Amino acid sequence: MASKDVRFSDFTTGEKIRVVTLVARMAKRSIADDGSGRVLKDLQDKVARIEQRAQRRKDAGQ
Repeated sequence: MASKDVRFSDFTTGEKIRVVTLVARMAKRSIADDGSGRVLKDLQDKVARIEQRAQRRKDAGQ
């Protein structure tokens, strides 16, 4: 069974704050990006982990 996409409303308040902070940091870092994309990889991985936690919580609630 395919899982549904995670929506922003599926995040806890703490996760929402963390994601917004990480996205802001990504925007700031993108100014210094050398075009390789490696500069943002660690922040993107953190956001992906938060999304995975929210997805697991959503799946467990169904």
